Amino acid sequence: MHIPDGLLSVPVWAGLSLVSAPAVAAAARRAQQQTEACRVPLLGMTGAFVFAAQMVSFPVGGGTSAHLVGGVLLALTLGPAAAVVVMTAILFVQALVFQDGGLLALGANVFNMALAGVAAGYLPCAIWGAGRWRAGAILVGGMLSVGVSGVLALAELTLSGVRIPATLLGVSAALFLINGVLEGVITLALLRGVKRIDAGLLTRTTAQSGAGWTVSGLLAVLVALAAALFASQAPDILESLTEKTGVASRARALLWSPLADYQTWWLG
Repeated sequence: MHIPDGLLSVPVWAGLSLVSAPAVAAAARRAQQQTEACRVPLLGMTGAFVFAAQMVSFPVGGGTSAHLVGGVLLALTLGPAAAVVVMTAILFVQALVFQDGGLLALGANVFNMALAGVAAGYLPCAIWGAGRWRAGAILVGGMLSVGVSGVLALAELTLSGVRIPATLLGVSAALFLINGVLEGVITLALLRGVKRIDAGLLTRTTAQSGAGWTVSGLLAVLVALAAALFASQAPDILESLTEKTGVASRARALLWSPLADYQTWWLG
């Protein structure tokens, strides 16, 4: 779902950058006010897990794959403001180091996944997530988070002059819906797993919780990285779309990186 450089027109990526920058800055200020110092390790560990989990792709049909985006998971774990900041940091590292998403397109990707995706995914959880409807709210949140992010990406490509046939547009939207359902299911399973292991881990405010967060976070990251070894090699929904519309060749990387596309060539 990461848009590379070369596909968006200047007005689109520049305009979204102008919107995203102050929005993320406002979220950062709010997160700073709301986050206690003893919960800072949770931000880092949860962000590291989501970063690793995004490397685990699974097939969703039509020769395409999808992966956990993590917006709802971050929002329910850290709060929506902190989730925006952490997701933005993830997208920045992915674009700069791994060339997963463009640097010029970073504002668009932040708008889609860190701002709109987190907000759309958190909304049903904020409304219905406190009682017996919590599980359903998380599932709907996952669908909305990925669905909104995906539709925005399609709209931005269309506004940039990429011609997407109606049939292909419908197929892509359906695949994003499937991805959204899986997002909700995975998020619900992860949150239930955390609650079962340590029910107070996400709400604990004492300094003693730091060790628990660190151990749990490191274990989660290791599990995600191990799962990435068995991940699907099929292109994701957006990559498949650009290939089928013939615009994949327009994708450009502004900077060279030895870790482009998560390659580790020096390991042999």
